[in-house]
Amino acid sequence: MTKFNHLRPILWTQDLEETIKFYTEVLGFNLDEKSADYGWVSLSKDDVAIMAAKPDGHALHSKIFFSGSFYFNVDNVDELWEKVKEQAKICYEPENFEWEMREFAVYDNNGYILQFGENL
Repeated sequence: MTKFNHLRPILWTQDLEETIKFYTEVLGFNLDEKSADYGWVSLSKDDVAIMAAKPDGHALHSKIFFSGSFYFNVDNVDELWEKVKEQAKICYEPENFEWEMREFAVYDNNGYILQFGENL
């Protein structure tokens, strides 16, 4: 049986430098790799890894879009909120939900919804 080990989403962006800036300066990710030739970067923070790239010929549409959100499980969601609330466009403020999570959401520089949640 095939074992799935990790998921590393690739976020499409028209402005790679602004995406690097948002994820490193606002969220504290590390820039691990960058390829100017491919218009691609690899970013990580703790146990989370993502990539960002300019859309290539494999894209179904030329417009960047995503029909969902990215959900990050974090420790100390309120501390992260205090760090990002003035630096990112807010989707919703911290709230305790009936499924026993405290979470908030912001939009990244590309318009992707980033949700951050902590178990209550």
